[in-house]
Amino acid sequence: MNGSRKWIASVLSFTLLFLFTIIPGNRTEAAPSGINLEVRSAIMIEATTGRILYKMNEDVALPPASMTKMMTELLVMEYIEEGKISWDDPVQTSEYGHYMGKYGGSRVFLAMGEVRTVRELYEAMAIYSANDATVMLAEHIAGTEENFVKMMNQKAVEIGMEHSHFLTSSGYPASELGEYRPNIEGDHVMSAKDSAILAREIINKYPEALEISKIPKKVFREGEANSLMMPNWNWMLPGLVYHFDGVDGLKTGHTNEAKYCFTGTGVRNGMRVITVVMGAESEAKRFGETRKLMTYGFNNYSLETLTPKGQPIEGAEEATVKKGKRLNVAVAPEKDVVFPLHTNEKDQYEVAVQLEEVIAPIEKGQPIGKVTVQYTGEDDPVEYISSEDEGAAVNLVAEADVDKASWIRLFFRAIKNFIGGIFGGIVDKITGLF
Repeated sequence: MNGSRKWIASVLSFTLLFLFTIIPGNRTEAAPSGINLEVRSAIMIEATTGRILYKMNEDVALPPASMTKMMTELLVMEYIEEGKISWDDPVQTSEYGHYMGKYGGSRVFLAMGEVRTVRELYEAMAIYSANDATVMLAEHIAGTEENFVKMMNQKAVEIGMEHSHFLTSSGYPASELGEYRPNIEGDHVMSAKDSAILAREIINKYPEALEISKIPKKVFREGEANSLMMPNWNWMLPGLVYHFDGVDGLKTGHTNEAKYCFTGTGVRNGMRVITVVMGAESEAKRFGETRKLMTYGFNNYSLETLTPKGQPIEGAEEATVKKGKRLNVAVAPEKDVVFPLHTNEKDQYEVAVQLEEVIAPIEKGQPIGKVTVQYTGEDDPVEYISSEDEGAAVNLVAEADVDKASWIRLFFRAIKNFIGGIFGGIVDKITGLF
């Protein structure tokens, strides 16, 4: 079967590279003046703010192959967080899971009725891109892969993936599944931008996912007679053939139709980038083009703190409080206001404050406004991966509690303000005569 031949070829190529390739270190590379990528589409973003640092055909919907599994990872993480499943849940292999264990491309050869935990299956999926493990996670959550894929498509809509549609939980070609093909219409596609949105959702909400995705190799069924070594297909991890400092994820993908794809992520000097390349012509090319992107990003951008967490912003140190025992409350950013700045942008951005109407009672830490980053020139060159990221907004929060004033306090305050207003008006009129 096509899937089996591809899997065997991939394993052989991986083994040969490990045995005969001299592992290159991180060469000192000058940032290119222009990035010329030999791929169908690509994007690079800074993970905290969502600022787009590079894009090419980013909205074109293309076959994503096993990068699809990132959506399965996200849903598994959500179900664990909500207590609907646990890492230690036993999962018994179904006929479909066993079918994929025999024919399903990259796989851990799940036997009929074999029981493995959610954690074992997740690791097999995230590290080794095992299609049989992925199917079993889908069935464990939703009963059938078809039901699970419907959940995937719904989640894609919820997080703003506008150019994606899934047919399977793994990215394995639906046309090769025979009787097990989910009854879902359409094409199995995802854009580079959507892949970055999905990766960012995982990284920012479930950073523990990177603790698994960065494992270079792991044994499946360790200590058992039929154990299997699972090398990570992300060859940019430490110690692997295309090692690049800082890389710790996330997901590769390959089919004949998709060619070679990779959603990568790495962090240097406190700045995390997410890169996506789709449709590269070879295994080496997808990692080489990712290296170009990351080199450019890390050499030309730095994540700068414009205002530290808890530090009052000049001119907006306090907010007026209505109906409170106190008339004002100190305010400050909830967290560091950061922004990825290009080397030639250092003095071109500043923070701006937007305060909401504040009515007591107020609790310490309560959001009462936003701090945003604004361009000081005429034409802002910044693009964000989502409209919700505009301005890299951070909550402005109250630094103290403010209780609601009693009715009698408010009554006398109103009288004071009324009288003060009368006398203030008289004084203004007298002053105007002179």
